[in-house]
Amino acid sequence: MTVGIKDTAHAVDAAVVMGLLPARPRLLALGEPTHGEDVLLDVRNELFRQLVEQEGYRTITIESDCMMGLVVDDYVTSGTGTLDEAMERGFSHGFGASAANRELVRWMRAYNDGRPASERLRFAGFDGPLEITGAASPRQALTALRAYLTARVDADLLPCTAETLDRLLGADDRWTNPAAMMDPTQSVGQTPEAKQLRLLADDLVALLDAQSPHLIAASSRDDWDRARMYGRTATGLLRYHFWMADTSPSRMARLLGVRDSMMAANLLALAERGPTLLHAHNAHLQRDKSTMQMWEGPVQWWSAGAIVSAHLGEGYAFLATALGTIRHHGVQTPPPDTIEGLLYALPEDRYVVDARRLAAVLDDVASAPRVSPWFGYAPLDPAHLANYDGIVFVKDAPPS
Repeated sequence: MTVGIKDTAHAVDAAVVMGLLPARPRLLALGEPTHGEDVLLDVRNELFRQLVEQEGYRTITIESDCMMGLVVDDYVTSGTGTLDEAMERGFSHGFGASAANRELVRWMRAYNDGRPASERLRFAGFDGPLEITGAASPRQALTALRAYLTARVDADLLPCTAETLDRLLGADDRWTNPAAMMDPTQSVGQTPEAKQLRLLADDLVALLDAQSPHLIAASSRDDWDRARMYGRTATGLLRYHFWMADTSPSRMARLLGVRDSMMAANLLALAERGPTLLHAHNAHLQRDKSTMQMWEGPVQWWSAGAIVSAHLGEGYAFLATALGTIRHHGVQTPPPDTIEGLLYALPEDRYVVDARRLAAVLDDVASAPRVSPWFGYAPLDPAHLANYDGIVFVKDAPPS
């Protein structure tokens, strides 16, 4: 058994990864089973460098606010601002505090220095402006979209004035009220003003599409792509807030589904631009249906990866990452009858594993799912193994 498993494991290397896949994917997804472990981000950073140098990848995108990510992209492509400002204002979920994320941004800026625009690396967040406790106001995305259109189309084509948007939006803290996550009656997402904003956002996005030949010529493809992202974000946020106000049993499944749908739309737009490495939690990237135990009971939804895979086929590939131990969180040596336990018994510290070959050599001895004592670590599910294109295994996570 050990010999058969060892034959499926190789050094973590871009050429090895590409050898596992039928074709170079437009979106290569590298998952992680937990957030906040810099050893996993170090592996990601090295793989991205190899993909840039060997495979022509030019974009990396991570599970962070797509609007905030523009700050990082401006810094790495043109040197706008400083590294400290990019880390402080360009990441959500606290990811800007990561030393590994800082090293990624520093390296990208150094790589781009002096290169023509066509060869520069790009950074993007692909999450919506969403946190666990709530969602942002749609103000920033809506006003940015309208400003882009106002500067380039006849005023009589615009569906609303800036004053109308401002009146309907009201105070931003109405939208960001954290009490709305647990109490739908606290949400403003189904007020008459919010419903009117959804119609106006739809009209603004439709105008952006209808005027696309003129808009691309009058600005640039990059500016138009950014305006499309404003539109996706505005309509997605308004949809998310609508379901925040819902009182039905399907409320949480709807919210989780809307978030991953927003992620998927951003990823598909990035795929249009060129081959991209994306990094997020395994649960957002897997092809199987995602599940979570909530206070209301279990919920299921399709992840961003499942949606993108349905659209792109072989243009999407997913490498799930697993850890052996996270001792500072009480995750100790994995049991030997789990996937993690079998990989942990191999001698090296990290591997990329041919998941389908691994599935072929495993028997009932290795079919037990691992149970984590810490809620923040999600073990591999043996039932999903056949839907992974590969597994990246890291033996131990030292304290970051």
